[in-house]
Amino acid sequence: MIMEDKVGALEDEAMKRKERLKALRKKHDEGASGEHKTGGNGKIPKPVFRSYTPADEQLKDTVLDPARPGDVESEIQEQLEAAQTRVVIEELDITTLAPRKPDWDLKRDIATKLEKLEKRTQRAIAELIRDRLKSEQTDLATQVTIGSQSQNYEDDND
Repeated sequence: MIMEDKVGALEDEAMKRKERLKALRKKHDEGASGEHKTGGNGKIPKPVFRSYTPADEQLKDTVLDPARPGDVESEIQEQLEAAQTRVVIEELDITTLAPRKPDWDLKRDIATKLEKLEKRTQRAIAELIRDRLKSEQTDLATQVTIGSQSQNYEDDND
């Protein structure tokens, strides 16, 4: 029952859509009947020839005059005059003129990796120092125990 209602509603919408499309086509056909061949205002547009000279005498009046270049000499003269004025640089930063070292980009790219390695190196050194101190303490403890045992042995022998 529900499916039949949906199907009926869809068919109604399809019919409405078809009617709207027919109305649009009809409206377009009526408007285009006068414009289709004439270009909209009832007259045939005239071609404009920029780089072509037509052979037909009637079309020769639609040819545009050849383009003339602008006055380049005056523009160049203005640029030359502007270049002759000297700009005084009061302070010149020498560091901006010095060339960069050839490996500056490598150092820039590796900097973060080097920081990580530096931290790991410091941790490893600290761990080695701790291990050495522990081993020295155990050596000292064993020496103390060996020393006390040997003293006890000597006391027993006397």
